[in-house]
Amino acid sequence: MEFLFPLVLTLHILVGVALIGLVLLQHGKGADMGAAFGSGASGSLFGASGSANFLSRTTAILATVFFITSLGLSYLASNRPAAPGSVMDTVKTQPAAPSVPAKEQTDAAPAPAAAGTDSKAKEIPK
Repeated sequence: MEFLFPLVLTLHILVGVALIGLVLLQHGKGADMGAAFGSGASGSLFGASGSANFLSRTTAILATVFFITSLGLSYLASNRPAAPGSVMDTVKTQPAAPSVPAKEQTDAAPAPAAAGTDSKAKEIPK
């Protein structure tokens, strides 16, 4: 499914460029007056009125394809899997070591130093 986004994007760009070209090839509504005085439109490939119908239909078809590819691109872009934000997001976390209950911590405290040694432990208030 990952190959579909670039394929639809390429089709979308090609249809957009073709649509721009077809719109530029068409002449506006005011160009019909110039054709009446012999501007050469009657000698074209499609005849005097054939080009307008062909170009209009082709433009409508390409506009429809452009609209469909736009919707397809928005759907494909919104349904992409989210990429991790950093390298640390990809690291699996390990469970923490079990904590020792408070009673065991007091029992495991180091024994006070012998009376004859120079220990500062006796001077610390409790």
